[in-house]
Amino acid sequence: MKYAAVIVAAGKGSRMNLGYNKVYYKLDDRCILEHTIAVFKQDNDCEQIIVVCDNADFCQHIKDDEVILVEGGATRSASVYNGLQAVSKPYVMIHDGARPFVSSKILQDVKVCLDEHDACVVMVNCKDTIKRVIDGKVELTYDRSTLMQAQTPQAFKTAKIISCYEQALADKAITSDDASVYELYGKDAVYVVEGSYENIKITTIEDLR
Repeated sequence: MKYAAVIVAAGKGSRMNLGYNKVYYKLDDRCILEHTIAVFKQDNDCEQIIVVCDNADFCQHIKDDEVILVEGGATRSASVYNGLQAVSKPYVMIHDGARPFVSSKILQDVKVCLDEHDACVVMVNCKDTIKRVIDGKVELTYDRSTLMQAQTPQAFKTAKIISCYEQALADKAITSDDASVYELYGKDAVYVVEGSYENIKITTIEDLR
């Protein structure tokens, strides 16, 4: 299963209070984004790596013969769509730049899913009870056994996810991830790949401890 990786690294990461995009925070000898890129570089089936960033000039230090830089858009959806325009492979994995702990096993499991389906999302079971709250009042408690938390990568047949994003952007649809775009505009189901609780998205300083 040969594929392209679109790594979404645009955004300010304001919850980290760093004054700069969190993907450039140093973990050991490399920034978070470089750790994320390295996972895909180690996968021989990943034949194209596209990094979507706010300022292509600022991220020049991560650019090499294996990495294509693409300018981000005003929203996450616009940024992902910009990245998808550079994809030349029939399948694509879309991944958060701030999610550096994705494992090679997860990538392999996603590829197995893509062999049979055109849309796959990495997920883990919810550990906590989830409640719907409006105006400070609990309105509903969801059945935890039916709930899962979405992670990345989220993987698709390239032509299909591009078509879905084109429709979503035209409709100005509000979506929270790539799978939800496909859920709205795709013609078939999104299938689940088991993720890992270690595959966290670094969002706050506490995530680094």
